[in-house]
Order: sequence, then C-alpha cells, then structure tokens
Amino acid sequence: MSGIAESRLSEERRAWRREPLFGFLARPAKNSDGTLNLYIWECGIPGQANTAWEGGLYKLRMIFKDDYPTSPPKCRFDPPLFHPNVYPSGTVCLSLLDEDKDWRPVITVKQILLGIQELLNSPNIRDPAQAEAFTIYTKNINEYTKRVRAQARNMAA
Repeated sequence: MSGIAESRLSEERRAWRREPLFGFLARPAKNSDGTLNLYIWECGIPGQANTAWEGGLYKLRMIFKDDYPTSPPKCRFDPPLFHPNVYPSGTVCLSLLDEDKDWRPVITVKQILLGIQELLNSPNIRDPAQAEAFTIYTKNINEYTKRVRAQARNMAA
C-alpha cells in the first residue's frame, strides 16, 4: 500500500464517519479475513428528490489505485445503470473522474458522490458512454424518463 494513498483514504473514511451525506452510503469493503480494504469502497447514491431517479439507491463501487489522489478512483455501478454516461459495464463516464480533464487531487469522496448524483439527472450528451440510453434520451425523453423511473423502483432504497 502506498503511504500517501493509505493516509488519504484513512482521512476520507474519518471525514465520512464524522459528517456523512444524508441518504448516501460510503464505506471501505471488507477483505475475506474481515479487515478493511481502503482501496475498494462500497457506496450508495440516492436519486435526487423530484427527479425520475427519486426513490432509488444506486450501488456504486469506487476502486482506488496506489497513486491516489494523483489519479481518480474508478467508479462503477453494480448493477449497471441505464444512463447515457454509464458504460454497459457500469463504469461512470464523468470529467470529474478523468485525470486528463477535471480530476484534481483535492477532490473528496463526498464531492465524487455528489457529482455522480448530479450526473444522473443531468447527463452530458457531449460525452456518451451507452448508445441505447443516449439515443433514447436524445430522441424520446418521455420513454427515457419512463425507463429511469422503472429502474428507480427496482432499486428502491
């Protein structure tokens, strides 16, 4: 384990425990021996109120590398979401998580989760990752909203 990454992830965990975001989940995964794995976090992102995403709790896994916070974590929904900026694998396509775009080492786990929650209801159609969701979003917003609401019901908190 990298000393800088381990130290930063320990601080992120302490900060989360002191002041969690209401409705969100974020905690390191457990290894098979019961110890915490600071490099893999199990998270839950609630759908924002008054959106088609409302009522759902979307499970996300954050995977950090040894060079964190120099590089961003990989964030993946499990199960994958129907969304223009979520690859079929579940990986999130967001400039905040791209070290060549908007990633900065000062960005926190909380900020990442809030950014992803915002992305759910405000897709970036200039950077699509999922053809079907992108096409339906851009050509038939009513059908897209219907699919998102069904997904929210299936992933109710």
